[in-house]
Amino acid sequence: MTNYVFHCNVCHHSGNTYFLRKQANLKEMCLTALANLTWRSKAQDEHPKTMFSKDKDIIPFIDKYWECMTTRQRPGKLTWPNNIVKTMSKERDVFLVKEHPDPGSKDPEEDYPKFGLVDQDLANIGPSYDNQKQTTAVTSAGGLNGGSSFSGGLAPGGTGKGRGAKRKQQQQQDGTSAGTAKRTRSDPLFSAQRLPPHGYPLEHPFNKDGYRYILAEPDPHAPDPEKLELDCWAGKPIPGDLYRACLYERVLLALHDRAPQLKISDDRLTVTGEKGYSMVRASHGVRKGSWYFEVTVDEMPPDTAARLGWSQPLGNLQAPLGYDKFSYSWRSKKGTRFHQSIGKHYSDGYGQGDVLGFFIELPDGTETARALPDTYKDKALIKFKSYLYFEEKDYVDKAEKSLKPTSTSRMVFFKNGVSQGVAFENLFEGIYFPAISLYKSCTVSVNFGPNFKYPPKDIKYQPMSDMGWGAVIEHTLADMLYHVETEVDGRRSPPWEG
Repeated sequence: MTNYVFHCNVCHHSGNTYFLRKQANLKEMCLTALANLTWRSKAQDEHPKTMFSKDKDIIPFIDKYWECMTTRQRPGKLTWPNNIVKTMSKERDVFLVKEHPDPGSKDPEEDYPKFGLVDQDLANIGPSYDNQKQTTAVTSAGGLNGGSSFSGGLAPGGTGKGRGAKRKQQQQQDGTSAGTAKRTRSDPLFSAQRLPPHGYPLEHPFNKDGYRYILAEPDPHAPDPEKLELDCWAGKPIPGDLYRACLYERVLLALHDRAPQLKISDDRLTVTGEKGYSMVRASHGVRKGSWYFEVTVDEMPPDTAARLGWSQPLGNLQAPLGYDKFSYSWRSKKGTRFHQSIGKHYSDGYGQGDVLGFFIELPDGTETARALPDTYKDKALIKFKSYLYFEEKDYVDKAEKSLKPTSTSRMVFFKNGVSQGVAFENLFEGIYFPAISLYKSCTVSVNFGPNFKYPPKDIKYQPMSDMGWGAVIEHTLADMLYHVETEVDGRRSPPWEG
């Protein structure tokens, strides 16, 4: 059973229809294994079993089907079998546990402990999107671990015996606080959790004035950080050259590069505003060439508004798009265009139901266009909630003073397939990200391509979706050059193979 979330826009009356695979945790994997073993026994055995041996049944099943059950990387074989017993022994509202054979039983002692499901109705097992939404707040500190939750059959009567509730109860009994429990848990310097495809940690540091955070993952072409002597790094910064920026091959709305008050949908293509103007950027930006994306206005109540367009990385997230030198926008009210907080007449306004197109053309000859992206490997690494991030210091004033306009650069905006003409030209040089800023509870959905509702005619462009793999290639080249050219603390990268 794959853990997933399915969101139907007809049933939920909002956003896009999407299917998301989620990362199953050990509890969900044990549940999957027992459900399959129970079903197989019912189908094949004359006397079906409901209790199964840890060593003979459950561990071999999980070992065989690990990649089918979760997107988590396989840990070492020494640890997870023991964790299985702990997990199932702890979750008594889901699993039955039998430590020893009954008196007179022919079962040998070594077949025990045995485990089974509390609820034998296998039809009750399945993802439950609504339940997950309700419980994420309670269990986000590691409770769900990115996996989807399950329907009410597994916790009979809906008694609230969730994992989060259990942990609190256990802490009260032990007289320990959450902080103490965390400190006693082994926390090696380099242990960083793996992410599901297109996933992002539920709790993460947000970009803000002065600092930017880039999610990191171990660089497979650098020495394995877990094999290095941990003692030599004690009390020192984590060496950034052993890691690389974590990139995805899909262009989505960034979860970290946004104002925290904005609500982003699970598929990361729909956003809803909150109170005053605030902004979100896409996960990928462009530095040269011609690019296009679309935005659909899903809901725009009377007292709400939007400013949509393009922003450089340093554009202020707690302000409307077009507030500073780093961003350019088109406002829903009166169709005004904004840059450096100066509004100029551009077109008619737009509203609910409109599909808006955003085209940008950037020259190939600039320094930015010729540069490769930053590897961040010389930046400090920080640990936040079990994940590692590169921390980058921003110097906004200095960057603002050094901005220079580029000729042969322009932005053209479209409304329901009709060009509204050139909105801006001679743009400041830099990397540009699709950006959305919303005022109050307005909701918009973004389409990065490749299939658009109103593909522009008479202009050549690439869909923003192409930048997914484009960024992977650019960052790979930058990382390769770093490893070839840089020697860190007497360590060189291993020789290239192949």
